[in-house]
Amino acid sequence: MIKAVVFDFDGLILDTETVWFECYKEVLARYRLELTLEQFSPSIGTHNDDFRNYIERELKEPGIGLTIEQEVSAMIPGRVDMLQARAGVQSYLEEAKGLGLRIALATSSDRKWIEYYLQRLELRDYFEVIKTSDDVSAVKPDPELYLRVIDELRIPAHEAVAFEDSLNGLRAAKGAGLHCTIVPNPVTSFLPFEHYDLRLASMEDMSLADVLNRLQSQV
Repeated sequence: MIKAVVFDFDGLILDTETVWFECYKEVLARYRLELTLEQFSPSIGTHNDDFRNYIERELKEPGIGLTIEQEVSAMIPGRVDMLQARAGVQSYLEEAKGLGLRIALATSSDRKWIEYYLQRLELRDYFEVIKTSDDVSAVKPDPELYLRVIDELRIPAHEAVAFEDSLNGLRAAKGAGLHCTIVPNPVTSFLPFEHYDLRLASMEDMSLADVLNRLQSQV
């Protein structure tokens, strides 16, 4: 029986991934470098090191990756502050609470970022356990974030379901032994997802109770 739901944040609760992609695309255009989703997607849901290295290889200028990252980071807050939670998120959290499920969050972002936006969205009080990049030695696709969540919840992995939007998140959740439902956003919908338990276009497509029934029927 599933006793806990574990949500990703960026791209899943708040579609920051699309904003990051658009900002990087805009900044890199100033350097005459065209950015595609295929080039950006490996960095979604994980650290930014490989993407920074890609930029420096393409522009043939060591250190430029950090400069560009800083330019993009300066643009992000104003744009992300305009976003609302993705469709169905609030309903899932309310339903999980009503069903008596444990609710947790596992994210590759840092705690300051997460706490700020959860408070702004008025979602912070739903989460019993939150694990961020500040709590682990390796972020997604490494399973450590999810392993730390289920350890604190004191439940076995098969009693939890993760909700993820990215390939790195999916790999982390499945690597830790959780069920995983993917809910891609416009930036991640084309990724080569496999080995997930269920895929939704939106959390509005199916109630949380129906998701849990579907997952439990597969066991």
